Amino acid sequence: MAAPISFSLSSLASKSQQLVRNERRMFAASDDGAMMKQIQSTHAPDGRVVDVKPILQVIENVLHHIIPNIDHAMKGGTGHIDALDDLTTSSAVDGALDALAYIVHKICCEVSCKCSGGGDAHATTMGILNMLSSYSWDAKVVLTLAAFAVNFGEFWLIVQLCTSNSLAKSVALLKQLPDLLEHSPTLKPHFDALNKLINAMIDVTKCIVEFTELPSEFISIDVPPLSTAMAHIPTATYWIIWSVVACAAQITGLVGMRHEFITSTSEAWELSSLAHKVSSIHEHLQSLLHLCYERIDEKKLLEAFEDFKRTIETPQMDNLKILLKIFRKEETCYLLNPDKTEVLIDVLRRKHVLLLISDLDISHEEIRVLEALYKGERVSSELNYEILWLPIVDRSTWNDGYEQKFLNLKSIMSWYTVKHPFAIEPAVIKYIMEVWGFVKKPIAVTLDPQGKVLCPNALNMMWIWGNSAFPFSSEKEESFWKAEAWTLELLVDRLEPNLPTWVNQQKVVCFYGGVQMEWIESFTTVTKGVAKALDIGLEMVYVGKNNAKERVKKITGLIKEKQLSHAWEDENVWFFWNRLESMLYSKTQHGKTIENDVIKQEVMTMLAYDGSENGWAVFFTGSDEMVRANGEKVLSSMKSFDEWEKLAKQMGFIPALRKHLDGITDDHHCTRLILPGNGGGIPERVQCAECGRPMEMYFMYRCCVDPHRLSKSLS
Repeated sequence: MAAPISFSLSSLASKSQQLVRNERRMFAASDDGAMMKQIQSTHAPDGRVVDVKPILQVIENVLHHIIPNIDHAMKGGTGHIDALDDLTTSSAVDGALDALAYIVHKICCEVSCKCSGGGDAHATTMGILNMLSSYSWDAKVVLTLAAFAVNFGEFWLIVQLCTSNSLAKSVALLKQLPDLLEHSPTLKPHFDALNKLINAMIDVTKCIVEFTELPSEFISIDVPPLSTAMAHIPTATYWIIWSVVACAAQITGLVGMRHEFITSTSEAWELSSLAHKVSSIHEHLQSLLHLCYERIDEKKLLEAFEDFKRTIETPQMDNLKILLKIFRKEETCYLLNPDKTEVLIDVLRRKHVLLLISDLDISHEEIRVLEALYKGERVSSELNYEILWLPIVDRSTWNDGYEQKFLNLKSIMSWYTVKHPFAIEPAVIKYIMEVWGFVKKPIAVTLDPQGKVLCPNALNMMWIWGNSAFPFSSEKEESFWKAEAWTLELLVDRLEPNLPTWVNQQKVVCFYGGVQMEWIESFTTVTKGVAKALDIGLEMVYVGKNNAKERVKKITGLIKEKQLSHAWEDENVWFFWNRLESMLYSKTQHGKTIENDVIKQEVMTMLAYDGSENGWAVFFTGSDEMVRANGEKVLSSMKSFDEWEKLAKQMGFIPALRKHLDGITDDHHCTRLILPGNGGGIPERVQCAECGRPMEMYFMYRCCVDPHRLSKSLS
């Protein structure tokens, strides 16, 4: 009896080969409009809800147990059955499959029958779609894939157990299943192609299911990209079901297979082609899914942004609610205190809090100056405020190097810090950048004990007036400016410890800068000669140049070695120029212009001098008489002292020098004002310090000091 059975079953292989070959002419057909209408015509959902995820998990478990075992068996290994994951034996899976077992069985029978009879793959696919007309698209693919998992699972169980189980061996004999090890060299291309297609089918199915789970409150099914994806899902469903039919045909072809099937490669080629198409569908759907998640994230970000905006603009009983909203909801709100131990954020409740916001390029000079204010004067004057560092980083480029940089900075800060930059809520980062204007240059946002924002950047007033500006409100800043004038004390602050003595001795004090050593030697030498000729006391101080640390350090060493003048150390040089920039930003934030504000005009002139490679000088006396000029003009004036010597003896040094400078015509000059473009409050209109004409605006990108630092240059 065995021979007739073998002949009858082997004839199925020929029919299955024909079924697989029929795919070629249908590859393009499913994507045209007519075929799309045909697919859509089978879809008449009745609203029933199928929990497809637990079923899909069982399917994956089945197929992912089979695929590795195929390779194992082809290499001569003994088949084995792993224990199923706990996930697949849960009550949720039982409940989901209980009502669907019959439809899964029907699909199994439909596929087996049509493949055994050599039916047309397209007709079989459409038959299954009609059978599943009342189900949603995701349910259609999952149920069809479940039927395939049943058929393939049963087939492979027999293949695995036939060498060790007499029942399985008898069933394999009746089915005339092949000896995989015997035919492994010729069957390997078939199973490789089958594996690729099965994996592609699972990927597309999971993708379709994922689309159905997108939160409707954040993305609409009627608007791209989700509407675009939903339009492609019917075609994807068609090809998944077609692929199931093709895989089933391949497996059926193994039953009672003959020599021509074993040696044929066309079936493997057909499955590989189909796997390529299904993989392409997956890539397209995956790209649309990525766009959907981007849209959802944008909507969530905007919602969270508006929520934070409402919270911070609404009067609160204390600052805790606002502080909590700074951090991600899933994060436990722990901070590191100055001793680097974990504390709850509640320790900042009802305190004045400065939110120090920076990237990881915050300079050590800034940290040291802020530390002096925080630890020194704050304690001695019993000012009740705390600082919390919020580092803003690019998560997409984060690596071990940035992690170490963060840890190093955190370790040297003597105030509260976040445990990790990723703990900060992305919507708050958006608010920090869009509303508080942070780009790169550090800012400090002041919150009072009730969480009210007193100033969007208190660092400017802290650099200018220190802790005397507490509670660091915009109103306090405005009141300080009303009482200020352009004086030697405002320019230098406490950076020069000898200044009070020099003023009491009625000496002329000259502050100068630049990085051309030849000019510095010439200027200091000739100016000392002028002072000696007039018999006046003169003190000269070199204040370097902004953002030229190494060059200034070298020049400072030469100045001291040659005893040309006094010269400040690095930290004082940095603070001097940073204070000047802070004055400019502070004045700009308060709406001051150089037409109506003398201090802003003088500050911009000083910064413009620094923007040039040439030197500059400013002279003061204790009575706050002042005169300043660029390097070329002031050196020229000193060298031609004989022209205004008589006037100097009559009027005094500074008035005479000012009058002489006013008489110098300068038809050719090039003045540059370089300001960090990340500081906020950059003035749109700037007048030249030399001639008063409006300056042109340019952008300059510089990496000579800080990598990726963007500066705005006006010249």
